[in-house]
Amino acid sequence: MVSSALSAELAATCSALGYSDGNKYYIDKYCKETVKDLIRYLRHDDENHEIRRFLGEAKVLVTDLLPIIKHYNEDEELFDVILRLMVNLTNPALLLYREELPAEKTSRKYYLQIISQLQSYKEAFNEEGIWAILSKKLSDILQIDSDERSEEKGMVLERILVLIRNVLQVPADPEAERRPDNDASVHDQVLWALHQSGLVDLILYMSSTHNEQAYFMHNLEIISLMLRDQEPSELANVAMERSAQEKERDEMALLQIRMREQEQRQSKTRQYTGARHSRFGGTFVLSNVKSISDNDMILHKPVTKVDSLSLSEKKSKTKRPKNKMPMQGEAEKRRSAFSVRLFLKEFCVEFLNGSYNGLMHYVKDCLARGVAQPNDESFYLWAIKFFMAFNRSYKLQVKLVSETMNIQCFHWVQSQLEHSHAMLVTDKKKVHLWSRRMHLALRAYQELLNYLAAMETSTDQDIKKSAQVIQGNLFYLVEYRELLLTLIHSYDEVKMSRSYLKDLVETLHVFMKLMEHFCKKQRGIVVQNKGKQKRKKKSKKSIPAAKSVPASQSNEELWDVVAPQLSVVLANGTIPEDMIPFDGASDKDIDDQRVDCMRRIYTLLKQHNFEEAVGLMRAAREVWPENDVFGSSHMAPEEEFSALREVFFADIARE
Repeated sequence: MVSSALSAELAATCSALGYSDGNKYYIDKYCKETVKDLIRYLRHDDENHEIRRFLGEAKVLVTDLLPIIKHYNEDEELFDVILRLMVNLTNPALLLYREELPAEKTSRKYYLQIISQLQSYKEAFNEEGIWAILSKKLSDILQIDSDERSEEKGMVLERILVLIRNVLQVPADPEAERRPDNDASVHDQVLWALHQSGLVDLILYMSSTHNEQAYFMHNLEIISLMLRDQEPSELANVAMERSAQEKERDEMALLQIRMREQEQRQSKTRQYTGARHSRFGGTFVLSNVKSISDNDMILHKPVTKVDSLSLSEKKSKTKRPKNKMPMQGEAEKRRSAFSVRLFLKEFCVEFLNGSYNGLMHYVKDCLARGVAQPNDESFYLWAIKFFMAFNRSYKLQVKLVSETMNIQCFHWVQSQLEHSHAMLVTDKKKVHLWSRRMHLALRAYQELLNYLAAMETSTDQDIKKSAQVIQGNLFYLVEYRELLLTLIHSYDEVKMSRSYLKDLVETLHVFMKLMEHFCKKQRGIVVQNKGKQKRKKKSKKSIPAAKSVPASQSNEELWDVVAPQLSVVLANGTIPEDMIPFDGASDKDIDDQRVDCMRRIYTLLKQHNFEEAVGLMRAAREVWPENDVFGSSHMAPEEEFSALREVFFADIARE
């Protein structure tokens, strides 16, 4: 605990802030200096956060700081220092402990104490008046052009966003709130106050304008915290009237509660109605089953089936050590109040229409350049999962999520999955953190596959073709095909939760269904073998080596030399089946890679590598079947010979 001298000093400092008469708060003449002293105290706090816990127990933020913000927000300098102190006091508890849950008993107790204090702060912030003042301050700053805005104004804007983030991130306490579904929890009340004050509209505006790109990451984090309790599919189907499915679900929930109460009442009745102990109910002998002695086993309860006999009922179970216990999954999500869900649905629709692609592009660029914080990729992965699922359930409009519906996004999510999986093995102190990040990456990958399956059912032919191109990249590369299989083989219940396993199995099911549908359309796919292929020795009846031809000869004269050899290859040659016509990890567009593949076939023909040229032509035919650019899969050898002749005579510059 705080020492007595420091405790008295802190109490005196807090009392110098001012006092309240019940209606209005009166600040002391040294209030500004007192707030600066408290900020200085917190800067020199120890590892046990004694000063922070003392200020939390004294409820300085609730009884002093919020009333000062209400009544004295016109004083710019006082408002700035009060805002700095509020941001400091509402910092996430896990961030104070460097994102590691304290294992020591005393430290864990202090951690839980800070959590309870943060929950009391959040309950105090469910007032619309506080957020209205912050909304006005934020609106005044946004009206100033970003190039003309002073550094102090920019710092105030960022602190307001960080304060919103800190308040929204406070975890809920279901045991203390005891709120059923469709009832307004503390989190719902804070969201409603933000909505009524206009801050939600300002966040939406900041997410859609390029002038405020510096705050896109803050906005994405705030949006993820606003929607953390929502299911995208349910939120997309919210209407003014409850659906029949919702009514049936509510009735089933009420029926289960009623049956549970009846069972509890009956158990109490049986407990207190006079009944002798069960061992006086009779003694039974189990024939042909010996006990410890040579006599038959004696039982004190009737056994109707031999299978129900268990000799280990009264044995004490061996306790598993804490580091071997299965990892707990996330808590069940509850449904927010109906009015909150309605305005959140409207917010999601407007965000998708005006902000999603631009914001996600900027955030992805920050992540690629390494200028973001280490945990920021989690918010990016969450946004892919949530908003693409919302778009798929609300109205399937691919153009609204085009920034994240491409093969580059698949590759990036896969790299995040592999990185988190590797860190899960090496960084053992942060197993829970890396397990959560890996689960987020898996959910994003699952939603990308679900969206790809939804694109297949679209009536728009352009959308279907885009889906086929992405599937061609996914199914032809070994890295994509074996990702989910590797993850399911490496599942460990100690490091990964049951909900992660459920999502992994569902993702694998969707992937297999997509591959089955793709193979039926393409009549099989050409895969790349991992093993090294042994070169077959050429027999004596192999194709004779091509004679060197002078460079001055024309294409017709060259073709007269090439044509007999090419016809022999098409008839009896050993055509390789492991040719790769494209690079799935390349940033090049799929159409540009098609042109590159045609150039490679041209070059191989000119170099007299006829087996590889034919193999590459057939592999490219499976990847780009549209318009028969590389021929059709059912063409005769004569037609294939003519197609190769056209490539040979084409005016294609070598790379």
